Amino acid sequence: MTTVALAWSGGKDSLMALRALESTPSIEVSALVTTVTESSRRISAHGVREALLDAQARALDIKLAKCPLPDAPDNESYRERFAATLRPLIDSGVTHVAFGDLYLADVRAFREAQVRALGIEARFPLWQQPTAELARGFIADGYRAVLCCVDASQLAPSFLGRDFDTALLDELPAGVDPCGENGEFHTFVYAGPRFARAVDFERARTHVSDGRFHFLDLEQQGR
Repeated sequence: MTTVALAWSGGKDSLMALRALESTPSIEVSALVTTVTESSRRISAHGVREALLDAQARALDIKLAKCPLPDAPDNESYRERFAATLRPLIDSGVTHVAFGDLYLADVRAFREAQVRALGIEARFPLWQQPTAELARGFIADGYRAVLCCVDASQLAPSFLGRDFDTALLDELPAGVDPCGENGEFHTFVYAGPRFARAVDFERARTHVSDGRFHFLDLEQQGR
């Protein structure tokens, strides 16, 4: 049995990577590893609250390991923090770390070097798969996600807060990747066949960072 830790952003690509890994009987995904910004206690880049991340992990019934990061980490501090988070998992038997990257070769090379330095291997279960097929397959399989962040330099902020569904895919402008592989948008997955229960949330306020990134604050329902 190959024991894998999965780099988990809370978004659709992470969920698709999880399902791809779990489709192989010889692979066990023993932990999700998520970078969380220390000051805000939110998923890095996605801006989703830590409480919703915790709810996701409980609904998936997989151990969650959090990697705390400063607000603006450089590559070296990221390497150090990520390595410190992985070491206890490696000691417990993890031999591979999987990532949901699709096409960005420079990102893949960075991750491979980072993991190799720890004496384990990297896996990329979605690598170079057609993003349009992946996106529509995710929806057809019954998964639900919401756009929680939009890069306004690539996609109109009006897409923020919309469900990731076929109507949205049909309306994406030419040049926008259906999986947001170029950072056009990020998602939060909240329901689907792999979840024991849906993650309940409410759409709250929106805010803009650096005049470019539009975030939707998702709050636990009833809070």
